[in-house]
Order: sequence, then C-alpha cells, then structure tokens
Amino acid sequence: MTTMDRCPIALDPLVSDLDAESARLRDAGPLASVILPGGVPVWAVTHHAEARQLLTDPRLVKDIEVWGAWQRGEIAPDWPLIGLANPGRSMLTVDGADHRRMRTLVAQALTPRRVEEMRQRITELTEDLLDRLPTDGREVDLKAEFAYPLPMYVIAELMGIERSLLPRLQVLFEKFFSTQTPPAEVLATLTELAGIMADTVAAKRAEPGEDLTSALVQASEDGDHLTDGEIVSTLQLMVAAGHETTISLIVNAVVNLSTHPEQRTLVLKGEADWSAVVEETLRWSTPTSHVLIRFATEDVPVGDQVVPAGDALIVSYGAIGRDEQAHGPTAGAFDITRETKNRHISFGHGPHVCPGAALSRLEAGVALPALYARFPGLDLAVPADELRNKPVVTQNDLFALPVRLSS
Repeated sequence: MTTMDRCPIALDPLVSDLDAESARLRDAGPLASVILPGGVPVWAVTHHAEARQLLTDPRLVKDIEVWGAWQRGEIAPDWPLIGLANPGRSMLTVDGADHRRMRTLVAQALTPRRVEEMRQRITELTEDLLDRLPTDGREVDLKAEFAYPLPMYVIAELMGIERSLLPRLQVLFEKFFSTQTPPAEVLATLTELAGIMADTVAAKRAEPGEDLTSALVQASEDGDHLTDGEIVSTLQLMVAAGHETTISLIVNAVVNLSTHPEQRTLVLKGEADWSAVVEETLRWSTPTSHVLIRFATEDVPVGDQVVPAGDALIVSYGAIGRDEQAHGPTAGAFDITRETKNRHISFGHGPHVCPGAALSRLEAGVALPALYARFPGLDLAVPADELRNKPVVTQNDLFALPVRLSS
C-alpha cells in the first residue's frame, strides 16, 4: 500500500478551519493519507492509542535520508516546510545513542527542580508585562503585548539570547513556520536563523554565562562531543519550540475561557484549578496541531493499514486530542472538570517527548492566574468566529488576540 492508495486529505495551507480539518482526519481512521502544503504526501496518525504506539516504535526514525521522496529528489529545497522536515542535526533529528547524548545535556538544565527555580523570574516577567497593559478598557492585542513576549523573554534568558535580537527572531520564526513564505525567502530565512544561532554560540564560547547554550558549549569542550553544528541546531530548536508552544497555550486558554464562561466562573471562584485549564487547553486546543516528521525503515502495520518502508509520518495532535476512544463521547467539549484532561499526549510521547513541557506548563500556570487576578472581566473584543488562524500547519496559532481588559 502506498500513500496514493487511499483518497488523501490535503491540509489547508491557510488553516481556515482547524477543528473541521482535525475531525476529518480523525474520521479517516487512525492512519490517514495526507497531502502537506506544497503537494508532499505523508501519513498522519490521528488517534490516541495508535499515536502512543507509533511514537515508541523504533522502526520510525528521524533520519531524513530514510525518506524515499527525499532520496528521489522529490522534495524541493525551497519547500516552505523544509526547515521543519530537515532542521539540521539536533536531538530532534537523531535517534538511539546520539539522541540520548544530545538530549541528556538539555534535560539536565530542565529538571523539575531547575524549572521550579525559574518560577520567581517568570513571575517577575509576568507582572512587568501586566503593568504595561492598558486599564482604560480599550482594545488590546493580548498576544502581541503579553502572550508572545513572556515565553520569548523566558527562553531567551534560558538560552542566553540577547534580547535585542528578539524582534528580528520574531520575523524569522514567523517565516520559518509559515506555509506562505515565498520560495525565494525560504533558504534565506534558514541561513539567517542559523547565522544568529552560530553567532550566539561563538559569543558564549568566548564569554560563557549561566545559560544553557554556555552549558552545551562547555560540555562539548569537556568531551561530550557535540559539534558546533549540533549546538547551533539544538539552540535553534530550543528557541523555536520554547516560545511557539507556550504562546499558543496562553492564547488558546484565554479564548477557551472567553467562549466557555461557565468554565471561567469555576476557575475564578476557585472551584477548579488553573492546572486543569492548562491541561484541558493542551488536550482540546493543542498548541501543536501537527508534528513533522518520522520515516519508516520498514513496513509498519497500523491496524489494518501499513506505513510502507520509506514513507513519512506526521503526528496530528489536533485530531488526537479529541479522540473519543481516549476521552469518551464528550471529547469534543472543553471541560476543565473532565477526568481524562491529563491523559493527553500534546507534548509527545516516548523518547522524543518535549523536554520543555514542564517549563511551558509553569509559564502558563503563572501567566494565566496572574492575568485574570488583574483582569477578571477580561473578554474578547471581537466575536470568536472572527479570530483568524495564522497559515502555520504545525501550530494552532492566531494572528492576534484582541481583548478588552477590565476588573
């Protein structure tokens, strides 16, 4: 069986209706034939149980050289998603011993104890951003003024990125993730991003600090054998993943509470925990809609279907989060009191589970209660159906979040 044996579902490059698209993928069965923007055929796992199985299957690897379409030259070098499919050698793109070697160094910096030690700094950044928000009731873009800068400031400090670079990085990462980046700009974007990261690595080698990039440089000098290229790719991965997911988590939580006022009342009255808001948001409107990409080293059965050797697989978390087999007949409802809210796998599963999951949860767990403590009357400034998704097939992200703030 090949990807063309079933009628494929073409992912909308403009992401005009993510919920409907996720439902179509889920209805297609646990393994759906999909066409990525740019006409690239892949498989998508869309159900919870099968995703857990495949995310731990050693026959599915991150080595792009296994991909038949790549070997045959069918993937254009200026494909808009090439930076996600082939982002350079880092813990994201290797398996086995190499993966453990790279991941261990990052994991040591993101242990639960070390993440908890960041709470005070995250609280300070949160309060400073809240102090800057208008209190006169006028419309404000909460994403631009709060949900974006908080995770970016946190990851920049963690990785040792100069804050002066953040405006340019915002532009570059938007191009990096977008399906609408013109072909002529794709390679230039990747080159500039790599250059900024390489300059940061060089600066930390010359003058180390108390940051993760300095720790990676020092580890390589102490014999852990990370190449400069591996450090650069790891830095880029951590900055990209370290801000995008948390931005979407905060934005989506605000939208969910605004469109489900009975749920907002529960948490504001203390009848539900903010952690429940975070976990149900991760499940119901997961920040990461699709994760690219794994490759089959041999035929991999999935129920009555097969991912053929050499084919590519993506993980469709937007579909998986509302799987009724995992979350019951009300899986399509946002409910912070549901018993299965913690059962989601929105940060992944298996060896490549997101090492920054605890940090993202902490940021949202600090930001959301602080935001609503200041502005319990916060509400959307436009109808929810006027909010527009950005053209990013990997992220559940909005262009803007217009709100009015009131006590």
